[in-house]
Amino acid sequence: MTGRSHTSRRTVLTALLAGAVSVPLLGAAPASSVPATALELPRPTGHRPVGRRTLHLVDRRRSDPWVPAARGRELLVSVFYPARSSDGRPAAYMTESEAQRLLELKGLAGVVPAATVAGTLTHARADAPPAPGRLPLVLLSPGFSVPRTTLTALAVELAARGHLVAAVDHAYESVGTEFPGGRLPPCVACDRVDVDEATVVRGRAADLSFVIDELTDRRSTGALARLIDPGRIGVAGHSIGGAAALATMAADRRVRAGVNLDGGFFVPDAGHGIGGRPFMMIGAEAVHGPGNTANDWAETYDRLHGWKRWLTVSGAGHFSFTDIPWLAEQLGLPDPQVPLSGERGWCITRDYVGAFFDLHLRGISQPLLHGPTSSHPEVGFHRP
Repeated sequence: MTGRSHTSRRTVLTALLAGAVSVPLLGAAPASSVPATALELPRPTGHRPVGRRTLHLVDRRRSDPWVPAARGRELLVSVFYPARSSDGRPAAYMTESEAQRLLELKGLAGVVPAATVAGTLTHARADAPPAPGRLPLVLLSPGFSVPRTTLTALAVELAARGHLVAAVDHAYESVGTEFPGGRLPPCVACDRVDVDEATVVRGRAADLSFVIDELTDRRSTGALARLIDPGRIGVAGHSIGGAAALATMAADRRVRAGVNLDGGFFVPDAGHGIGGRPFMMIGAEAVHGPGNTANDWAETYDRLHGWKRWLTVSGAGHFSFTDIPWLAEQLGLPDPQVPLSGERGWCITRDYVGAFFDLHLRGISQPLLHGPTSSHPEVGFHRP
């Protein structure tokens, strides 16, 4: 579901914690095999302190594609933004119930304590007062079946640089998302054998447009809406979330720029309809390099007529563009099949995605995006 290169649904949680399928992790390892150590996401390079608020949004105009009896399409959104100060309590990475659900479903409750994952330090402050200003808005959509929390480091980084970032969980498409009232809906879509990727992509595009509607409506979000410059909106996603980024641009002219992190595109004629708006594709070289004709990047790239980049990262795996390898290495669980370290994967993701949105939403020149550089030798530029 997450693409031709993607980890199967049955092993998504293993990938969440270790970056890939690993036989030892699937066994009944004792809890002492991974110490209950404190985990920490990378510190952002931006100079601004970061706040975070969580919003529960429901689109009453649409039924849920996976549970039609549900009252509307539910979304859970973490909003990260520049804060007035770094005071206040730390924003949690996820709830312990979410972590426990993920670990139990994949047989890893005895390998990594749920409290260890839930307690990851995020470098954001819960409900901190926002700093004044008008900011670009960037939406983030995660890979199929994994929660929005896997993109937290990127969200905090972009917020520290001066963006307002909305990371979105799509109901019934995540194996562990806790909604208000302590509800943990199952990943209904994960168990559907007839799931069509294009349906997921189009549904997420509608979700992201609805989030834009809500975040820019002062009646809905008040002070947050006043922070957003509606003329500077971008979207990025990992895996099928990256496909949704391009689909959102095609369906919603308000979105000015987008990024796909290692995902297929899945829909026919992906790339049509975005005109000259900028788009960047960055993924693992082994799967998304031009020599691999089994993916749809080349044909999609040819349909892009504005500023565009097709970048690949040597040694990267599918989850190298998320928090997962960074945390896995702190747990002593690196993926032996992915040569690129979690730290290096994070630095590349941070630098290129940050440069892209700083260029196209903040108007700051970014020489890093001009071509190959000795500071990032793993990154290849294709068909400029």
